[in-house]
Amino acid sequence: MLKKMKIKQVPKNYAKMGMIGGAVIVVALLAALAISRTASKPVSVEHALTSISSDSVTAAELRIAVVRMDEIQNRADILSNLRKQKESFEARLRDELTKTQKALEKERDDIEKSQDMLSREALQRRVADYQQRVGNLQRDLTERAQSIEMEFQKALVEIQKRDLDPIIEGITAKKNLSLVIDGRFARVAKGAPTGLDITDEVIAALNKRASNFKMGTPKGF
Repeated sequence: MLKKMKIKQVPKNYAKMGMIGGAVIVVALLAALAISRTASKPVSVEHALTSISSDSVTAAELRIAVVRMDEIQNRADILSNLRKQKESFEARLRDELTKTQKALEKERDDIEKSQDMLSREALQRRVADYQQRVGNLQRDLTERAQSIEMEFQKALVEIQKRDLDPIIEGITAKKNLSLVIDGRFARVAKGAPTGLDITDEVIAALNKRASNFKMGTPKGF
């Protein structure tokens, strides 16, 4: 237990000084707030733009190309190979699910057939055990499916960083391009210049650089 502390009474003259000091502090704080409000007032737009250069790019100087990332994902050898790896893991997971489902369905039928022969307590224990295994199976399948997708996405990021980005940067430098636009977000008019779309060139260079990338093993495989 903490001992009760005695508080000595403050003499009146000191108390008055304390009140005066407090008043001085309040006035100082109010003054600081007033200064803060004044300082935070935004400057004019014209003043904010004084450091902006008036230089701009003309249409004649601008060199643009389009690359269709969806086409690269569908046609590049390395990405096709990666999808096959993912599909292989998914197929294995489906096969395991089918086998486990059949075993659980057989056990469920056995429980239904034996319910008249088991005591109430024994039946409840068996049903609870069955339900727990079903729940564990569902969690395991969910985690493993998520792990497949996670490893696939990690591989995609690595391929883009290691192979695709350097190729696009190299083509950009070689063609002296100012801007490369993802074709999924651009509308290319009919009759546009042939060299505008560099998708085929990117795919050819990517296929030449690498045709395979080993996907990480997902959890549970």
